[in-house]
Amino acid sequence: MKHQNVDKLGQRAVVLPGWIKGRPLSKTERLERWAEALGREGDRQLNTLFEIEHMPRAKRKALRADNSLLSVAYQDPCLRAEGLAGDTVGDVLAFFRISERQLHDLACYCHHGPSMSARSAAARVRALATRPTIDVRPLAVGACIAMSLAVGVLLI
Repeated sequence: MKHQNVDKLGQRAVVLPGWIKGRPLSKTERLERWAEALGREGDRQLNTLFEIEHMPRAKRKALRADNSLLSVAYQDPCLRAEGLAGDTVGDVLAFFRISERQLHDLACYCHHGPSMSARSAAARVRALATRPTIDVRPLAVGACIAMSLAVGVLLI
């Protein structure tokens, strides 16, 4: 490898300062970036995933489809740089931190038929990005405490 100064290297490549990377994208920012990538595809028809809810978990995580909304996400260089490892269901679930149910609603054949427009997929991903996430664990703990108190009062 030949040593070159930054000026000479800048003539051949785009050199970005190290501070541009900044912090990792949040879940919402990742989903918004995916929606933007889909939006750039316009009315292009993307393949859906066939009956993902009926597959065994291991097979479902390895599932992929050419020309799908998952492959559009993987083709985005920013999402790959952030850590999107591939265009399988498992890769997308882990990277975007969405549930299997959410991905099923986004990309399954049973909801959209054999294909859907990229524009429609972008709107669905954007809606998922703006939807507030609700952590039900505190509700469950509160419900258990309330039930215990109610049982305690009835037994007295």
